[in-house]
Amino acid sequence: MFAVFFSYLLPIIKLYLLGLKVLLVQLFSGPFRLPVMPRQDGKVAIVTGGGRGIGFEVARHMARLGAHVIIGGRDEQEGLAAVTRICEESKEAKVEFKKLDLASLQSVRQFVQSFKERDLPLNILVNNAGVMLVPESRTEDGFEQHFGVNYLGHFLLTWLLLDTLKHSGKCGYFSRVVSVSSSAHRVGEITLNDLNGCQYYSAHAAYCRSKLAQLLFSSHLHQLLQRGGFPVTSCAVDPGMVDTGLYRHLWTPLRLAQSIIAHLLFWTPAEGAATVLYAALSPDLEGDCGGGYWATGRREMTTPATFDPQLQLSLWDATQRLLGLQ
Repeated sequence: MFAVFFSYLLPIIKLYLLGLKVLLVQLFSGPFRLPVMPRQDGKVAIVTGGGRGIGFEVARHMARLGAHVIIGGRDEQEGLAAVTRICEESKEAKVEFKKLDLASLQSVRQFVQSFKERDLPLNILVNNAGVMLVPESRTEDGFEQHFGVNYLGHFLLTWLLLDTLKHSGKCGYFSRVVSVSSSAHRVGEITLNDLNGCQYYSAHAAYCRSKLAQLLFSSHLHQLLQRGGFPVTSCAVDPGMVDTGLYRHLWTPLRLAQSIIAHLLFWTPAEGAATVLYAALSPDLEGDCGGGYWATGRREMTTPATFDPQLQLSLWDATQRLLGLQ
C-alpha cells in the first residue's frame, strides 16, 4: 500500500516543485522575443494541434510568412475555425485543416497517406499536439493516453513522413522536425518493461514520462539523420509555462488557482510559440547548427538521461516493436 501511495504522490510533488521553479525563472527572465524571420514561400509545413494555443500561433505565423500550412488535429470544428481566422487576418494565407487523431495509429497512417498522395514537399514538421494530466484511459490501440498521444502518435507520424522530409531538404535549406516538449521531462522516468505505465497509474508520472520519451526520440532521430548525411534536423523545444487549455484536467481547486496565476505569470500562446518558430524557421539553426533542446530562444543542457545513448536506442527499438515498424 505504501509503495502505491509513494509512486502516486512523488511525481505530483516533483512536478509542482519543478513548475514553481519554472514560474520563478519566467518571472525574472521574461519571454523570448522572436526576431524577424525570412519568408517561407514555397515551403510546406505540418503543425499538429494547430487549432488552438501554441500550435495555432505557430501555424498563423508561418502562414503569414508565405508557407503552405497544414493543420493536423482531432477537432474538425476547431481546426476549420482556425483556418478561417488565419485567412481573415491574411487574405493570401495558404492554410488548411486535415483530420489527425494521434490517439489512433490508423488515423495517423490515413493522414500520411492522404498527404503523400498530393505529392507535396514537406519542409517543416511541428509535433505540437499533446495531452496533460488526463484521467487513466487508453488510446484506440490500447496505449496509455499520454504515452500514446504525446509520444507514439508523433513517433509514427514522423517515421512515415521521414522519406518526404529527406527528399524535400537540401544543402542550405534542411527540412526540420520540431517536437514541442516540456520541462516536465526533467522529472520523468523511463521504465522499458513498463512503458505503458500499467503497474501504478499516475497522470503526473505518465505526462512526465511521455515528454522524456519525446525528447529521447528527438535526440536519437537527429543523430541518425546526421550519421546518414540527410538534409534534415530534429530538435525539441520547451515553450515554457503557457496559458492554454492544457491545464484543464487539473484538480478543480488547483485549476481555479492556476487560472489566476496563469493570468499573472504564465506566458501567452504567442510568447510560447516564439522558440518553436525560431527552431523551425531561423537561418541560424541551418544544417549542423540544428538539433538539441531549446528554451527561451537558446540551446540548453538538460538531464543526463536525455543524453544516454543506450536509453535512447533501447527506447527507439522498443517503440518500433510496439508500432510494428521495420
